[in-house]
Amino acid sequence: MSDNENPVDETFADLGVHESITSALAEAGIVHPFMIQTLAIPLALGGSDLIGQARTGTGKTLAFGVSLLHRMVTLSDGVKPSHGKPRALVVCPTRELALQVGRDLDVAGKDLKMRVLTIYGGTGYDEQLGTLEAGIDIAVGTPGRLLDLADRGALDLSEIQVLVLDEADEMLDLGFLPDVERLLRKTPASRQTMMFSATMPGPILALARATLNHPINIRAEGADAQMTVPDITQFVYQAHDLDKPEIIGRILQGRETTKVMVFCRTKRAAQRLTDDLVDRGFPAASIHGDLNQQARERALKKFRAGTISVLVATDVAARGIDISGVSHVINHECPDNDATYVHRIGRTGRAGHTGVAVTLVDWSDVHRWKLINEALKLGIPEPVETYSTSPHLYTDLDIPEGTKGRMPGTAPKARERTERRTEGGEAGRGRRRTRGTEAKGDRPAEGSGSAEGERRPRRRRRTRGGVDVPRTQPATETPAAE
Repeated sequence: MSDNENPVDETFADLGVHESITSALAEAGIVHPFMIQTLAIPLALGGSDLIGQARTGTGKTLAFGVSLLHRMVTLSDGVKPSHGKPRALVVCPTRELALQVGRDLDVAGKDLKMRVLTIYGGTGYDEQLGTLEAGIDIAVGTPGRLLDLADRGALDLSEIQVLVLDEADEMLDLGFLPDVERLLRKTPASRQTMMFSATMPGPILALARATLNHPINIRAEGADAQMTVPDITQFVYQAHDLDKPEIIGRILQGRETTKVMVFCRTKRAAQRLTDDLVDRGFPAASIHGDLNQQARERALKKFRAGTISVLVATDVAARGIDISGVSHVINHECPDNDATYVHRIGRTGRAGHTGVAVTLVDWSDVHRWKLINEALKLGIPEPVETYSTSPHLYTDLDIPEGTKGRMPGTAPKARERTERRTEGGEAGRGRRRTRGTEAKGDRPAEGSGSAEGERRPRRRRRTRGGVDVPRTQPATETPAAE
């Protein structure tokens, strides 16, 4: 049994959740809560401020989402206020996480008909402004755009009753804490506040002490538990950068491989790898900062629907993404630190499912990996030197024997382009060297002596000692020494 599973077959109804919410969850196939939900929901339903700490992928979104929806119903006795101002606010570090939280609230609150608006940058203001003017119940968004609309007066936070800070440690990493503090000052001091995070660094604890009222600390596992989910099988290989696309191509054809997320350190590396995988015949797309929000949402939608099976992402673009069915996470290079490693591999092995994480470490990053291994106590101090042809790669990841890093039946486009350039190469080079009428194929036969079609000499003014030289004089004649 996973650490994420509740040892007792308890249901959301047993936790005291409103019937309309439990029925909506049951329709979505969600009946039994996970550990963080079992611990947090009863306290949150009573209005207590909470600090919830649990590993990524263990159900924190519904822990606060169910509680928030229940409070919205009970605080107003089921009657929506006529003022149309939001009564709940959820602050998320990234657009993708905000969209995910909004979707989860729509699922759980389907029968309540709660008006949920997801607010984030990278899109136009008109639609968001129009929805705010019509009235909403719950605002979910990123700090920058939320603060922008609040400063404009379009988003009135004076009626907020429940406030949630989701993935607070990531907001610290992205430099959002000053914006978050300004948002909190725009909400009533009497609100209920819940903070959820995978880790609790010093600045987050300081923010909690300053903004929460006698919070109850919840930790969903023992103090000695690993930060990474136990149901994730982790492999770490020392690999050469030029061989990585071939290695990844073979992993993608493993017998247990379904949906795969590949993390890259830079936007350029993410796009380059995506193009390479598409060239190799794999249905892949990327999300990174150089893509606009619409393109990123299209890629995520295709990945969720299974239209594509490989999503290549940078850390910032992929933070908080919750997509079911991700079987493998591949780190294209060693993450910068242990927190990044935890967030990356947490995209698989979610909500009690199993997953596989593969990390490819360059020779220059071996020391960085050793620090991550020591911090997380993973027991993998030395990455195994690995190539695309290494037998252990096939056995570790259940790759069929003879598999290459390219989908069968696809030819390398780069090779095709090279072949096209090679065909008639001499003629092509001849065209580049021709001048004048030669380009039209009028070059005379060698040794014919015919002047027809020959290149006409450039007519220049020639002088000797300041005196013009007659044009009839051969150009090759050498003037006599004076």
